[in-house]
Amino acid sequence: MHIPDGYLSPTTCALAYAVALPFWLLAYRHAKRLLHTRMVPLFALFSAFSFVIMMFNLPLPGGTSGHAVGMGIISIVLGPWASIVAISVALLIQALFFGDGGITSFGANSLNMAIVGSLVAWASYQLLAAGAPLQSRRRVLAAAAAGYLAINTAALLAAIEFGLQPLLFHDAAGTPLYAPYPLSVAVPAMMLGHLSFAGLAELLITGGLVAYLQRAHPELLSLQAGRSDLAAAVRSTRKLWYGLAALMILSPLGLLAAGTAWGEWGVEDFANAASRQQMALASSQMAPPAAAPEGLARLASLWSAPFPDYAPAFVHSANFGYVLSAVFGAGLILLALLLLSRLGGRQGQPE
Repeated sequence: MHIPDGYLSPTTCALAYAVALPFWLLAYRHAKRLLHTRMVPLFALFSAFSFVIMMFNLPLPGGTSGHAVGMGIISIVLGPWASIVAISVALLIQALFFGDGGITSFGANSLNMAIVGSLVAWASYQLLAAGAPLQSRRRVLAAAAAGYLAINTAALLAAIEFGLQPLLFHDAAGTPLYAPYPLSVAVPAMMLGHLSFAGLAELLITGGLVAYLQRAHPELLSLQAGRSDLAAAVRSTRKLWYGLAALMILSPLGLLAAGTAWGEWGVEDFANAASRQQMALASSQMAPPAAAPEGLARLASLWSAPFPDYAPAFVHSANFGYVLSAVFGAGLILLALLLLSRLGGRQGQPE
């Protein structure tokens, strides 16, 4: 679901940034109360969780792969505005340092996963769990449904963005300049995997974590109601970091999923016979263009990430490189949120 550079036209990317910007500003304004020094570890924990969980690629129908995002659990614990900031930071680190998602398409990826995904998750949970006691089973079911609805809404938006490109941006001969597949192919190709495996993963993660927090750390589920002990929430963060560390160690399991995520093929894949066959198989047997679309090829090399595909060049073991990337990414997220915290503190000081 991470749209790379070149798959969306500059016009589409600019529009996505324009739509995302007011949400980012509003989210930062609302989230500043969590971005003071004591709560930064909690904020960073959930942002890093989103970063790491997106490294666990899952095999999807058609030979592609996908992943959960974590927008459900983050929205439930921190609220939708903090979730927007947390997931946007994770997506930015992924794009800048690991080439997972593009720089031009960062606005679209954030709009789909961080903004719309978080708002859908929060609204769904609030609607389905309304009036239920904090420890009730209905809250677990509501959380599971919220995660499932959120990731599928985000996937549908990405599919529409992909599918509109050949309709709106093509040369005089009708050849697509960016993403090559129309809506009739993009929507079912994206939704088949997300309505099944990726959506199920988000459902299980969100519902499972809410059930766990009900038993072990109910104070985290009370944060949004303003009834939680902040000191207890901070202590919970220390314990949950151990769980995140375990996920980092297990992250190489994400390398087991064969196939590239739909719509994330590289320029070189359009000239590779095996990759072309996989693209057609995942796209209703519609063959890709003979060569990478002109605009896609031009924009794809706009940014070169220092550690592409979570594989640092100086590390010879793919598994260890993946773990190292997870740790490094979490550290960058913590640093970014500390900087946002300092910025928010300065803005809040009287003149």
